[in-house]
Amino acid sequence: MSLLIQEVPTADAPLELLLQADPSEDKIRSYLPGSKCFVASRAGSVVGACVVKPLPAGAHELMSIAVQPDHQRLGYGTALLQWVIGYFRNAGARQLEVGTGTFGYQLAFYQRHGFRVASIAPDFFVRNYPEPIFEDGIQLFDMLRLTLRYPEASTAPTIHCGPAAGVA
Repeated sequence: MSLLIQEVPTADAPLELLLQADPSEDKIRSYLPGSKCFVASRAGSVVGACVVKPLPAGAHELMSIAVQPDHQRLGYGTALLQWVIGYFRNAGARQLEVGTGTFGYQLAFYQRHGFRVASIAPDFFVRNYPEPIFEDGIQLFDMLRLTLRYPEASTAPTIHCGPAAGVA
Protein backbone atom coordinates (compact mmCIF):
# COMPACT_ATOMS: atom_id res chain seq x y z
CA MET A 1 0.00 0.00 0.00
CA SER A 2 1.63 3.24 -1.17
CA LEU A 3 -0.04 6.05 0.72
CA LEU A 4 0.89 9.74 0.78
CA ILE A 5 -0.30 11.61 3.87
CA GLN A 6 0.06 15.35 4.00
CA GLU A 7 -1.42 18.49 5.51
CA VAL A 8 -3.64 20.56 3.22
CA PRO A 9 -5.18 24.00 3.79
CA THR A 10 -8.55 23.69 5.54
CA ALA A 11 -10.08 25.55 2.59
CA ASP A 12 -9.16 22.45 0.54
CA ALA A 13 -10.60 19.97 3.04
CA PRO A 14 -12.60 17.24 1.23
CA LEU A 15 -15.99 18.16 2.69
CA GLU A 16 -17.92 15.34 1.00
CA LEU A 17 -15.55 12.80 2.53
CA LEU A 18 -15.64 14.41 5.99
CA LEU A 19 -19.45 14.28 5.91
CA GLN A 20 -19.18 10.50 6.12
CA ALA A 21 -17.78 10.86 9.64
CA ASP A 22 -19.77 13.91 10.76
CA PRO A 23 -23.19 14.35 9.13
CA SER A 24 -23.40 18.09 9.89
CA GLU A 25 -21.83 20.36 7.28
CA ASP A 26 -22.38 23.30 9.65
CA LYS A 27 -20.42 21.54 12.41
CA ILE A 28 -17.56 20.68 10.05
CA ARG A 29 -17.39 24.25 8.77
CA SER A 30 -17.39 25.51 12.38
CA TYR A 31 -14.32 23.49 13.41
CA LEU A 32 -12.26 23.80 10.22
CA PRO A 33 -10.93 27.33 10.96
CA GLY A 34 -7.88 27.04 13.22
CA SER A 35 -7.65 23.27 12.69
CA LYS A 36 -5.22 21.17 10.69
CA CYS A 37 -6.51 19.01 7.84
CA PHE A 38 -4.63 15.95 6.65
CA VAL A 39 -5.40 13.86 3.57
CA ALA A 40 -4.26 10.39 2.61
CA SER A 41 -3.84 9.84 -1.14
CA ARG A 42 -3.17 6.76 -3.19
CA ALA A 43 -2.32 6.98 -6.89
CA GLY A 44 -3.28 10.67 -6.87
CA SER A 45 -6.77 10.14 -5.39
CA VAL A 46 -7.79 11.15 -1.87
CA VAL A 47 -8.80 8.01 0.03
CA GLY A 48 -8.94 9.44 3.54
CA ALA A 49 -8.98 12.66 5.51
CA CYS A 50 -9.00 13.95 9.05
CA VAL A 51 -9.28 17.24 10.88
CA VAL A 52 -7.52 17.98 14.18
CA LYS A 53 -8.29 21.05 16.29
CA PRO A 54 -5.92 22.50 18.90
CA LEU A 55 -7.13 22.65 22.50
CA PRO A 56 -5.59 24.38 25.51
CA ALA A 57 -2.61 22.98 27.42
CA GLY A 58 -0.98 21.05 24.57
CA ALA A 59 -4.01 18.90 23.78
CA HIS A 60 -5.53 18.37 20.33
CA GLU A 61 -8.90 16.94 19.32
CA LEU A 62 -9.44 14.64 16.37
CA MET A 63 -12.66 16.18 15.09
CA SER A 64 -13.22 13.92 12.11
CA ILE A 65 -11.57 11.03 10.31
CA ALA A 66 -13.03 9.33 7.25
CA VAL A 67 -12.05 6.91 4.49
CA GLN A 68 -13.77 6.56 1.12
CA PRO A 69 -16.26 3.66 1.35
CA ASP A 70 -14.57 1.65 -1.41
CA HIS A 71 -11.23 1.95 0.45
CA GLN A 72 -12.47 1.00 3.93
CA ARG A 73 -11.17 -2.07 5.75
CA LEU A 74 -7.92 -1.92 3.74
CA GLY A 75 -5.78 -0.27 6.42
CA TYR A 76 -6.00 3.33 5.18
CA GLY A 77 -7.81 4.61 8.27
CA THR A 78 -5.29 2.87 10.52
CA ALA A 79 -2.36 4.31 8.54
CA LEU A 80 -3.88 7.81 8.67
CA LEU A 81 -4.61 7.65 12.41
CA GLN A 82 -1.13 6.27 13.21
CA TRP A 83 0.45 9.02 11.12
CA VAL A 84 -1.58 11.71 12.92
CA ILE A 85 -0.73 10.22 16.33
CA GLY A 86 2.96 10.37 15.40
CA TYR A 87 2.68 13.87 13.94
CA PHE A 88 1.28 15.35 17.14
CA ARG A 89 3.62 13.30 19.37
CA ASN A 90 6.59 14.70 17.42
CA ALA A 91 5.09 18.20 17.63
CA GLY A 92 5.21 17.96 21.45
CA ALA A 93 1.50 17.49 22.12
CA ARG A 94 0.49 16.34 25.57
CA GLN A 95 -2.53 14.35 24.42
CA LEU A 96 -4.90 13.62 21.57
CA GLU A 97 -8.65 13.46 22.24
CA VAL A 98 -11.65 12.24 20.26
CA GLY A 99 -15.40 12.03 20.77
CA THR A 100 -17.34 9.06 19.40
CA GLY A 101 -20.50 7.06 19.90
CA THR A 102 -20.86 4.60 22.75
CA PHE A 103 -20.75 1.54 20.46
CA GLY A 104 -19.73 0.48 16.99
CA TYR A 105 -16.55 -0.16 15.09
CA GLN A 106 -15.27 3.40 15.67
CA LEU A 107 -14.94 2.81 19.41
CA ALA A 108 -12.87 -0.35 18.89
CA PHE A 109 -10.82 1.45 16.19
CA TYR A 110 -9.71 4.16 18.62
CA GLN A 111 -9.15 1.75 21.51
CA ARG A 112 -6.88 -0.42 19.33
CA HIS A 113 -4.66 2.64 18.93
CA GLY A 114 -4.34 3.37 22.63
CA PHE A 115 -7.25 5.74 23.26
CA ARG A 116 -8.95 5.28 26.64
CA VAL A 117 -12.40 6.39 27.76
CA ALA A 118 -12.06 9.60 29.76
CA SER A 119 -15.68 10.73 30.14
CA ILE A 120 -19.23 10.50 28.83
CA ALA A 121 -21.23 13.41 27.42
CA PRO A 122 -24.87 12.35 28.01
CA ASP A 123 -27.34 13.11 25.21
CA PHE A 124 -24.61 14.82 23.13
CA PHE A 125 -25.91 13.62 19.78
CA VAL A 126 -29.55 14.56 20.43
CA ARG A 127 -28.60 17.99 21.79
CA ASN A 128 -26.06 18.89 19.09
CA TYR A 129 -27.48 17.49 15.85
CA PRO A 130 -30.81 18.47 14.27
CA GLU A 131 -31.52 14.94 12.98
CA PRO A 132 -31.10 11.66 14.86
CA ILE A 133 -27.91 9.75 14.05
CA PHE A 134 -28.11 5.98 13.74
CA GLU A 135 -25.29 3.44 13.79
CA ASP A 136 -26.14 -0.14 12.87
CA GLY A 137 -29.83 0.68 13.30
CA ILE A 138 -29.39 2.04 16.83
CA GLN A 139 -29.76 5.74 17.62
CA LEU A 140 -26.74 7.48 19.12
CA PHE A 141 -27.46 9.47 22.25
CA ASP A 142 -24.31 9.75 24.38
CA MET A 143 -20.78 10.58 23.27
CA LEU A 144 -17.71 8.93 24.75
CA ARG A 145 -14.69 11.20 25.16
CA LEU A 146 -11.48 9.23 24.61
CA THR A 147 -7.93 10.35 25.30
CA LEU A 148 -4.52 9.19 24.13
CA ARG A 149 -1.92 10.61 26.49
CA TYR A 150 1.61 10.93 25.20
CA PRO A 151 4.37 9.98 27.61
CA GLU A 152 6.51 12.90 28.70
CA ALA A 153 9.97 12.84 27.15
CA SER A 154 11.65 12.43 30.54
CA THR A 155 9.47 9.46 31.55
CA ALA A 156 9.24 7.69 28.20
CA PRO A 157 10.99 4.33 28.27
CA THR A 158 14.05 3.92 26.08
CA ILE A 159 13.91 0.83 23.94
CA HIS A 160 17.09 -0.40 22.29
CA CYS A 161 16.91 -2.94 19.53
CA GLY A 162 18.63 -3.89 16.33
CA PRO A 163 22.33 -3.93 15.41
CA ALA A 164 22.82 -0.22 16.16
CA ALA A 165 21.82 -0.89 19.75
CA GLY A 166 24.34 -3.69 20.13
CA VAL A 167 21.85 -6.54 19.80
CA ALA A 168 23.11 -9.33 17.60
